[in-house]
Amino acid sequence: MAFPGVAGMRAGDQPERAVEAVLDRTRERTASLNQLLFGAAVVVMSILVATTPFPGDAALFYAAVVLVFLITGATIVIPWNRLPLPLLAAVPVLDIVAITMMELASPDTGLGLLWIFPAIWLPASFGVVGLVGGLVLIVGIYISTIALTQDHEPDFSTYLLVPVIVAVSGSSFLTARRAAAQRMLLDKQARLLGHALERTRRQEQIVTEVLDAVDFGVIRIETDGSISMANEAHDRLQQTLPQASEGGSPAFRQDGVTPVPAGGLPLERALRGEAFDGQIVWFGEPGADSRAMSVSARRLKDENGGEAGAVLISRDLTGELNALRARDELVASVSHELRTPLTAILGYIDLVIDDDRIPESARAKLEIAERNAERLLGIVADILAASSASQSSVELTITPDDIDIADVLRAAAESLQLRADERNVSFDLTGLEPAHAYADAQRLRQVIDNLISNGIKYNRDGGVVTIGCTVDGDSTWILVRDTGIGMTEEEAAGLFERFYRAESIRSSGVRGTGLGLAISRDIVRAHGGDITVRSYPQIGSTFVVRLPSTRAAAAPAPRVPPRDEEDAASTDEGVL
Repeated sequence: MAFPGVAGMRAGDQPERAVEAVLDRTRERTASLNQLLFGAAVVVMSILVATTPFPGDAALFYAAVVLVFLITGATIVIPWNRLPLPLLAAVPVLDIVAITMMELASPDTGLGLLWIFPAIWLPASFGVVGLVGGLVLIVGIYISTIALTQDHEPDFSTYLLVPVIVAVSGSSFLTARRAAAQRMLLDKQARLLGHALERTRRQEQIVTEVLDAVDFGVIRIETDGSISMANEAHDRLQQTLPQASEGGSPAFRQDGVTPVPAGGLPLERALRGEAFDGQIVWFGEPGADSRAMSVSARRLKDENGGEAGAVLISRDLTGELNALRARDELVASVSHELRTPLTAILGYIDLVIDDDRIPESARAKLEIAERNAERLLGIVADILAASSASQSSVELTITPDDIDIADVLRAAAESLQLRADERNVSFDLTGLEPAHAYADAQRLRQVIDNLISNGIKYNRDGGVVTIGCTVDGDSTWILVRDTGIGMTEEEAAGLFERFYRAESIRSSGVRGTGLGLAISRDIVRAHGGDITVRSYPQIGSTFVVRLPSTRAAAAPAPRVPPRDEEDAASTDEGVL
């Protein structure tokens, strides 16, 4: 979008040329208008002379009139804007000559008053030079005519025309100066406005090019609901959506099967004044042709803080969501196939270990194989649990009851003591206070084992894992702190995402799937609590778990949403 009449303008180039053109046209109009005004006065004077007795030389008077007419015709025909400015001074000078001829034709009729016209023109057009030169010329000629025509000593009234001409000429000069100053100010403002207009045009062009270059759609919604701007990507995205039928193209929530309620489409919500972020909707019947769009709406404010419309940003997530779905299906399938043979392997290892005929050296090796098989089975179970959570909206099953948190933490520490001894990691249990919670002991033990196990794995040799708990009103707090490698704030931000492993953890060489903490948070949130982390590189990490301390404080039947759905502003509302 460009401003009309400004295309191709270079900053500082067009305004100056425009000003010069205006000045040229002004010069030409000034010459013709001034001379026409003077010519009109001469015509009136000629009519008076023709209709009344003329006490003087009529032939000389009419000769002057003819000269004025010739000069007037010349000012109309000659293009003064193409000639040097000094040549224009010849017009008022010739007018002075013509008036002098009239004055000589009849000295006592006051025709010398016509000198006021060139006395006004010269200072207005030529400044100080015109003022001084015009006054010297006119006053000199006037005094000379008096000397030539008066046969007696002139009295005081004879020279009254001189101060009148001086006053009129000076007033014209001052008026011209003020007009020139105002014109210079207007010219400066015009140049500034031209530069500002050019900068605005360039900035608008840059913004338009950037918006058309991105791969996400952007539309600007005005306060009256009209769309004032849409980039090319928005038009492309609209063309990829399934064609609407007579009843309209169906829209579904993120799960792809739940219809978006009436009035829940993103554009409808934006027009109602809502703001939302990263919400997802599927367009079209479930199948190969359906498209998933992620939409965000931002409200705009004017300079007074009032409502100024909104910006709607949309992006096609079909490929990403399909890839995530395919990955989860593959992981679930592979994990399910691995679980059956692993269970059989563990069963036979247990049978062999229980056989008294097995030598102790072989028994130790079998126990190592059993521990690794159990670890592998645990990884497979985690993968299956994470895959199920991402593909289903079924609630995570918990059976809460009043439990002693300190006992659960001590039991978890005792079960992981051997693993801690292998790294020379010690447990600090001095922070354990009498604490109770309304929670599922088995599920909570899964969370605690994961946190303490991570505190051991990602700790330094000889480090410490601090474990503590306390009760504060309706909340029970559990703390697990290690002195390990830690993470940056950016790495910790994605720690609870499925399959996420921070760069510092990957570079440490410690193996893992990136699923334990994601599952742990789902379990804690299913209890109506939450889990947070604070970590610093080379200092360690601190995990804090909050749980309801009593049945009354527990949240009623929370649902664990799919991981991709958690960050949506409102999963219970329509998005597009």
